[in-house]
Amino acid sequence: MEEITVITENKVGILADICELLGSNGINVESISAQGIGDSGVVRIITGDTTSAAKALSKGGYRFSTSDVLVVKVNDVPGELGKVARRIARGNVGIECIYLLSKQKGVMELAIKADNLAKARNALK
Repeated sequence: MEEITVITENKVGILADICELLGSNGINVESISAQGIGDSGVVRIITGDTTSAAKALSKGGYRFSTSDVLVVKVNDVPGELGKVARRIARGNVGIECIYLLSKQKGVMELAIKADNLAKARNALK
């Protein structure tokens, strides 16, 4: 699975602009995480069509990058996320970001962006 990371200004309406741009190009957002850090904004987006989303963002003048993320399913109980993070840390892998993709029937699906995806995957086996 791929994630698009948009680095932009941290200003009112920018998230709406990005989401409207994607929507007007027929691109559905499956998961999103956004945060302001000082004057900058970081928006992480997962769609079913990364290629089309990237084209739309390029035409809209946005700076972005794409990267693979690891998708992990874990039980939705206290302590499970800590176990996942610890196993990745023991593999000497840094986690750039982690966020919830879905949650249903006692199972959470997470997206993990790591500095070494292969090592992260191996750490979780």
